Amino acid sequence: MSAISPELQQKEDRLREILHGAGRLLVAFSGGVDSSYLAYAAHRELGESSLAVTAASPSYPRSHREMAEKVSAQVGMAHRFVSTLEMESEAYRANAPDRCYHCKSELFDVLDELRIQLGFESVAYGINTNDTSDFRPGHRAAHEHGVLSPLLEAGLSKADIRELSRRAGLPTADLPASACLSSRLPHGTEVTVERLRQVEEGEERLRGLGFRQVRLRHHGELARIEIAPDEIHRALDPEMAVKMAHAIKPLGFRWVSLDLEGYRTGSLNPVLPIVDSQRS
Repeated sequence: MSAISPELQQKEDRLREILHGAGRLLVAFSGGVDSSYLAYAAHRELGESSLAVTAASPSYPRSHREMAEKVSAQVGMAHRFVSTLEMESEAYRANAPDRCYHCKSELFDVLDELRIQLGFESVAYGINTNDTSDFRPGHRAAHEHGVLSPLLEAGLSKADIRELSRRAGLPTADLPASACLSSRLPHGTEVTVERLRQVEEGEERLRGLGFRQVRLRHHGELARIEIAPDEIHRALDPEMAVKMAHAIKPLGFRWVSLDLEGYRTGSLNPVLPIVDSQRS
């Protein structure tokens, strides 16, 4: 592996400084690329003064929880699961554009209680510099709860985090981008456990057909499938199209469509007004 660039080394050094200044630290650890590296770095710098905490909720797929366990075992860091109850919130289930605010508020409420119970000083989560360009009302919840954002503060991008994760040997380094299952439902469509189950199982079946980066957008009786642009040619093959339809329809969908624009983050957001994510 080539030597780390001076710029990236400077960012990593800054991250170490930030973590050392955080005191005893809880890390919100979803099992994704960013939170995995943050949890790893916190463990490396703080040892027993850090604890990675993963929320167990219907809005996050089993694969995330399994990856969190895998990373924790590989790194040897302290880790625990907590239950979050965002599905009991009417505001969350309503799935308005600020849904993520209610989800993150619940998560940070639970982590705050755990922090006090265990005598920790701070809570951190894995936002990076790329995450400030999209509509993300969850950032407001973090700000209101005083949650730290060490990766963002250190100036680390998603590409930087992937590079540092590869150097650390983390299994998450090249994971596709991920988000909670509720993000597959158009705003205004009620979030239910059944719809989340349909999305999770559908995406698992599509990955079982060999697709790496997929989203199943839930539009009632219609499943709209997004595939990474470099994989769409496989989905357009007539035989594969039949396999995809046969895999998805039994989950309760009448129609299955392929989005010809392919996978892109925030594809359900263009109808939203452009706002400052810190205020929305």
